[in-house]
Amino acid sequence: MKHNLRSWLMNLEWTSYIWLVYLPYIMAQYVPTKSVTDWIWLGLGVVFLVVYILVNEIDRWLPVTIPLELAITGLFAIFAFNDYMIIYPGWQVSFILARYPRKYFHWFATAFYLIILVGLWRANLVHPGTLNISNGNLLNLVFPLVSPIFAYTASRSIIRQRQLRQTNRRLQAIVRRGERERIARDLHDTLGQSFSMMTLKAELAKKLLDKAPERVGPELDDIAQTSRHDLQLVRSIVNDLHQQSLSEMMLTQGKNLAEANVVLLTDGENAATEWPTKVQIHLSPVISEAITNVIRHAHAHQVEITFEQTPSAYIVNIQDDGRSKNNYARAGSNGISGMQQRMNEVNGTFTITHTRQGTLVTLTLPKEQQVS
Repeated sequence: MKHNLRSWLMNLEWTSYIWLVYLPYIMAQYVPTKSVTDWIWLGLGVVFLVVYILVNEIDRWLPVTIPLELAITGLFAIFAFNDYMIIYPGWQVSFILARYPRKYFHWFATAFYLIILVGLWRANLVHPGTLNISNGNLLNLVFPLVSPIFAYTASRSIIRQRQLRQTNRRLQAIVRRGERERIARDLHDTLGQSFSMMTLKAELAKKLLDKAPERVGPELDDIAQTSRHDLQLVRSIVNDLHQQSLSEMMLTQGKNLAEANVVLLTDGENAATEWPTKVQIHLSPVISEAITNVIRHAHAHQVEITFEQTPSAYIVNIQDDGRSKNNYARAGSNGISGMQQRMNEVNGTFTITHTRQGTLVTLTLPKEQQVS
């Protein structure tokens, strides 16, 4: 229970809650209450606070909570002539929608500015002269008007910069891997050839030697067996180094997700690129298949991959915000069973579960198995 609470607190979007310090000042105009109307506005303020938190915390409810938040702040703007409340969705919702297809922001912005226009129209009816250019209070509308555009642009810029930095780190990891491949070729060309010659010479010596055959034979057999084992080891190392690393897989899948308009977020990826080669070889194809499933079936807008290392295991979590269901097996599909089989072969575990965000795939590989 304590772990879940700590995890929840660690994952809170604290920057979104900082702006709530201004909410008491906005609602102060209705205190002390002088009428039923004041109580209604205070009640709507409490409802707004709850909805604001839900927008921040539960992505799956956004199709309901975002319109509800906009409707509540719209009531303040149109009937209470309070244009400060609508700043909250202007920043919060626009920042969130930067992760989704652009059309959703266009719909939100259209509704946002329509509410402001209707509020101004009604304010001018109740208080003639409100729209007069000499009315200094019109300057108070500047911040609400620019809020959605600034928030959306800033969020898109942050996402692009984050993805660019991550892509550069993946490319750097691939460049470093190129050096390892050069070493692999050198091992194959030198030690591999040396071990091959050792095997031939040992077998030839066995045929030529005629003194104390009862002693030389077993020794030469042991040399031949050792040399063959070493040769196989070198070939295994070379083969492992030519397998797809996490960085190469993430670079490829990152492009695929971008083409599908799915935002990719990662945590701990840089440290994971230093995991043992065999660990990366075992995990890369499973992660790749999980991402492919997100693109093909989840209808997601965002996927977050978390890489974690504990004293006993390597853990990867793939969380999307798409359509989730309890039955993940599809007729004629081998994707889920294939991922399950790959992890079972290396004594790892594979789980797929439904969460409030969407679908969560968890891969766990015990450390004692990574050298196998």
